[in-house]
Amino acid sequence: MRLKDRVAIITGSGRGLGKEAAALFAREGAKVVVCDINGDSAKATAREIQEGGGAAVAVRVDVTCPESVKSMVDAAMKTFGRIDVLVNNAGITADALLVKMTDEQWGRVIDVNLKGVFNCTRAVAPIMIEQGRGKIVNTSSVVGVYGNIGQTNYIASKAAIIGMTKGWAKELGRKGICVNAVAPGFTMTDMMATVPEKILTSIKEKTPLGRLGEPRDIAYAYLYLSSDEADFVNGAVLQVDGGLVL
Repeated sequence: MRLKDRVAIITGSGRGLGKEAAALFAREGAKVVVCDINGDSAKATAREIQEGGGAAVAVRVDVTCPESVKSMVDAAMKTFGRIDVLVNNAGITADALLVKMTDEQWGRVIDVNLKGVFNCTRAVAPIMIEQGRGKIVNTSSVVGVYGNIGQTNYIASKAAIIGMTKGWAKELGRKGICVNAVAPGFTMTDMMATVPEKILTSIKEKTPLGRLGEPRDIAYAYLYLSSDEADFVNGAVLQVDGGLVL
């Protein structure tokens, strides 16, 4: 029970990595605020947690909208009275080669993946500062470290998250708040559904562990950085990629 009675907001937790993390956090004793742009998905995840004996509340949130984020934070405080953990997990892709990328593709990914992290962290930070303690976990990506073809917008957002993580670690660390990032490798979620099998096979062959990531691999990284075990970890970027980037 590494998160016993801690209150954790996890964005994008209606499905995929976020849903896996929400279920794991609940098993570890956390009270989970399940947040997603798809309200029905958030409710379904929260209901599964509740049926398993855990504590959860569902909130529909658009992380690109400050007013929506404020409502999410207000709901968390009204329900549970505090916020101990924020996992900025929500993210999207809209891939295209540089010369074919549209303004809409660029703007949408930057809004969700980067502005969304800023909005959520800015809203939660004052509460954690007042509490004198907190854990913030941002989701970057290995492509934010080493790049990738056809993902200019995604790379830009994920590389910027690493920079913000390090800046916030210095700014908020003095207030008792640890800010870290997880950089997942290629992980089997819905985002990977459109990737050709030939490419997936190539990635597996390049990964020393010989497989793609599973949602649980990333969820356990979130858990570690959210727990007391990581109380002296601040400003780190934890790559969870099977050794793909060394």
